[in-house]
Amino acid sequence: MGAFDVVVLGGGTAGMHVALEVAGDGKSVALVEAGLIGGESPFLACLPSNSLLLSAARGEAWEDAVARRDDVTGGLDDSAAALALIEAGVTVIRGTGQITGPGTVEVSPVPGAAAGENVTLAYSDLVIATGSEPVAPPIEGLSDIPTWTTAEALCSPDLPRRLIVLGGGAAGCELTQIYAAFGSQVTLVEAEPGLLPGEPSFAGEILAAALRRAGAEIYLGSPATKAERTPEGLTLALDDGTRIDADRLLLASGRRPRLAGLGLDTLGITVAAGLALPAMTSCLVADGSGRADRPGRVWAAGDVTGITHTHAGRYQAAVVAANIGGRPREADYSAIPRCVFTTPSVYAVGEAPRPGLVTVRADLGDSTRGRLGQDEPGRLELYSDGEVLVGAVAVGPDAAAWMAEVTLAIRTKTPVTVLADVVHAFPTYGEALESAFRELAGTGSRPGMADQEEKRFPLLSELDMETPEDDAIEQHQEVVADETLPAERHEIPFDVNEADAAEQERAVGFDDDDYR
Repeated sequence: MGAFDVVVLGGGTAGMHVALEVAGDGKSVALVEAGLIGGESPFLACLPSNSLLLSAARGEAWEDAVARRDDVTGGLDDSAAALALIEAGVTVIRGTGQITGPGTVEVSPVPGAAAGENVTLAYSDLVIATGSEPVAPPIEGLSDIPTWTTAEALCSPDLPRRLIVLGGGAAGCELTQIYAAFGSQVTLVEAEPGLLPGEPSFAGEILAAALRRAGAEIYLGSPATKAERTPEGLTLALDDGTRIDADRLLLASGRRPRLAGLGLDTLGITVAAGLALPAMTSCLVADGSGRADRPGRVWAAGDVTGITHTHAGRYQAAVVAANIGGRPREADYSAIPRCVFTTPSVYAVGEAPRPGLVTVRADLGDSTRGRLGQDEPGRLELYSDGEVLVGAVAVGPDAAAWMAEVTLAIRTKTPVTVLADVVHAFPTYGEALESAFRELAGTGSRPGMADQEEKRFPLLSELDMETPEDDAIEQHQEVVADETLPAERHEIPFDVNEADAAEQERAVGFDDDDYR
C-alpha cells in the first residue's frame, strides 16, 4: 500500500485522536483497526454505562433504558467515526497489524474487508494505541459457565434474574448498580477487603453502603475459587466456603494492555506479559537499550501505557501528535482524574494518602447544600505536602463537577494559602472544599465556631420563612387594626391622577437582593 509518515496501530480514542491531529499537520497517516473505530469507550464502556446509570436514576423501564443506550451508542455502528478519519485524509485499514522490523508493519485484513491480501506499510513514526483487553481470573471451571465481559454486559438486551459481578473496581460497581436498579438480584464479589481497592477505604465503604441499599449483596475479602454449571444456571464458590447461585457471571476483574503478537521484539522492545509499554513522558517508547530516538520512532498512547482512562488517552494523543509535528511536549500525570459514575459518584485525582502528607477531611452533610438536599452521605479528603495539594478523593452527588477545581489546583500547584482564599457560591458543595482548604492553610475557624454560628443562624425550612407577599399582608393587617389611628379619611394634599398611580405601582417592587 506504500509508505506513510505515520502508522497508527489501534483506532480507539487515543489512536483516532493521534491520526486526526497528525493528518491535520499535513502528514500522511494510515490507521489500522480490526474492531470498532472509536474504541470501546463510546460503544462498549463509558457511554453505555453512563446512559444506563442515568436511565436508572430516572426510574425508566429496562426496555426503555436499552433503547436509549442503543441510540446513544449508535447500535455499534462505527461508520461515522471511520468517515471522519477518511474525510481528514487518514487511510483507514480494517485489519490487524504486526511489526516486521524497524520501519515496517504487515497488515492482515479482517474477514470481509475489501482487501483480501496482506499489505506492508512503511512508516517514519509508529504509534501503538491498541488498547486493553479483559483478564479472566484463574477460577476452576470458569470456561464451563455462562459469563459476560463488561463490554458484553453493556450491549446486551438481556436482564438476568440473578447476576454475580466479579470485581469491585469502577466498572464492577457501576454495573452492580445498573443491574440492581433494574431488578436483577445482584451479588458483587471482591477479593480485596473493600471496594475500589486502589482508593482510600472510606470511598469503598460509602459506595458499598449505597449498593447494599440498592439491593445488592456484597462479599469482600474472599476470592472466587471454583465455578460450576447447574441445571438452574451456575454456582460460584468462594475461598471462605460461601456458595452463590446465579444465572450469569459478569467478569469485571481487570484488564491488561493488548500487546501480544504485535512483534515488538523485532524493535528490541521487551514487555512482560500483562505489563504496559515503557513510555517516557514524551510518550516515546524506549527499546531494550533504553534508546527512544532511533530511526523509525515508536510512540504509545492510551491503555497500552497502563493509564486506563479515556480522558488520559485523549491527552496522551495530543502529546504524541505535538511531538511528531515537531512541537516538543511532555505529559504531566500529576492530575489525571479517576471517576466512578455511581450514585453517589466517586472522584479521585492525584496521589493517594501516604506518610509525609497532610490529610484533611470534610463531610458533605455539614455543608448547607448537603443539609438542604438531604443527600446520601458524602465525604472528601485532601492530601497536601504542606505547600500545595497533591491528591484528593471525594464521594458525593455529581462529585466530578464540583471537584474540577481541585484537579486544576493540583496541576497548577496552586498554594493552599491561595485556595483557602477562594470564594465559593452559596449554597454549594464548594463550602466543604472551602473549609478543608482553610484547615490545610491553617486559617480555619476556631473549634466550636461552626456550631456557634449554626445556633445563631439556624437553617430555615420553607415553612419557617416568610415570603415578601406574606410580610406585606401582615403589615397591612397590623396597620388596619391599629386603633390609635384617626378614623376619618385624610385627603392627599396634592393631585394624583390614575396614570401616576399606575406608574408608581409599577416602580415599587421587591428587590431580589433583599431576599437571598
